[in-house]
Amino acid sequence: MNISIEEGLIEVLNKATKPVLSVEDLFKVLTEVNISSFIDNWGPEHIIQVYDPELQIHGFLVIDNTALGPGNGGIRISPTITPLEVFKLARTMTWKCALADVPFGGARSGIKANPKDIDKPQVVRSFAKKISPFVPNKYIAAPDENIGEKEINTFVDAVGDLQGAIGKPEQLGGIPYKSGTTGFGVGVALETGLELIYDLLHIPSELSETRIAIHGFDNVGVSTGRYLSNKGAKIVGLSDRWGAIYNPKGLNFAKAEKYAYAASLGRSVRNYEDSNCQILKRNDFLGVDCDAFVICCYDERMTAGASYSLKAKYVIEAANNTASTNADRLLHGHGSFVLPDLLASAGGVIAGYAEHARKDLGEAFSLIEAKMRKNTEIIVQRSIETGLPLRRVANEIAKERILDAMEGKN
Repeated sequence: MNISIEEGLIEVLNKATKPVLSVEDLFKVLTEVNISSFIDNWGPEHIIQVYDPELQIHGFLVIDNTALGPGNGGIRISPTITPLEVFKLARTMTWKCALADVPFGGARSGIKANPKDIDKPQVVRSFAKKISPFVPNKYIAAPDENIGEKEINTFVDAVGDLQGAIGKPEQLGGIPYKSGTTGFGVGVALETGLELIYDLLHIPSELSETRIAIHGFDNVGVSTGRYLSNKGAKIVGLSDRWGAIYNPKGLNFAKAEKYAYAASLGRSVRNYEDSNCQILKRNDFLGVDCDAFVICCYDERMTAGASYSLKAKYVIEAANNTASTNADRLLHGHGSFVLPDLLASAGGVIAGYAEHARKDLGEAFSLIEAKMRKNTEIIVQRSIETGLPLRRVANEIAKERILDAMEGKN
């Protein structure tokens, strides 16, 4: 493990002419982290902390495991971010990249600052330069909270290497998030899983007969619904932060799309016009009658108690960490199948690798479809054979792939 603090930091602090963190405060920040608590057989390989005395911001980069390739993971800006949080995010990327079967390891980075109070391009440029010795051989950045295409453009410019990040603007070879790669992957995973478990769950084998509800109607919800609707699936329910709509006979998805990405109640999907449509409270949406329930909400987590309301026997986590461990355990115990986020939301990771490999959008979608089908088949088949929950199987397979790569390097 390698822990790096900038050389000459104390000298710089003492000579600074503008107010900065005191030496005592800075050491408190850097020593409050119990680095040893992070370490296990998987990583992390590097924990880097940096500080800019002029901008008065500090940041963290955790490179967790690079057995399969350089660590890939987003940069986020948050006033409350901690090294422990960054480590947990990096570890999730380690598993996700392995399960997606792409040659990336896991990493993540964060800048501790209020995004409203900083000159974001200046801060990103400073952070990029400070971690540049690790880019792109050990770390490949990506968008995350408060970091979008513009900031990624600044990042690759600062490090002087377009291969230093994914999620770049399209004119720089990026694959746009708005193209719906994550939702496309969700749709492929749902369809592939359905072909293997329909008889176990006593639900229709064909998408055209399957009733699907989508919880969350932003980028992932829209692109998932578009994929499924184009395949003939019956979308019976949609929700956003202001409420939900439900029609057991099916909604006109193309008509409903104009209410996507709602930023106010006036633009909510609740305004969808259909005399046969029921308007529901958001909290009641889990209980709609459907065959498959897709969770695309980043701001809500299904608890064990809430899982009792769920009528669907087939649940797809299209956003990170949408079901608690207890909820997942209860659903499995009741005979439901839950495609975990580690698998279902991997389309974006695969698209990131396609961008890094300089593939175009069409090639990216082909790669997503091939890998999502293969990985879903492997995980669902093992779950059926062993009786283990899909989430546990997914984690086991990710670890097996990393372990094989680690042993191959020895």
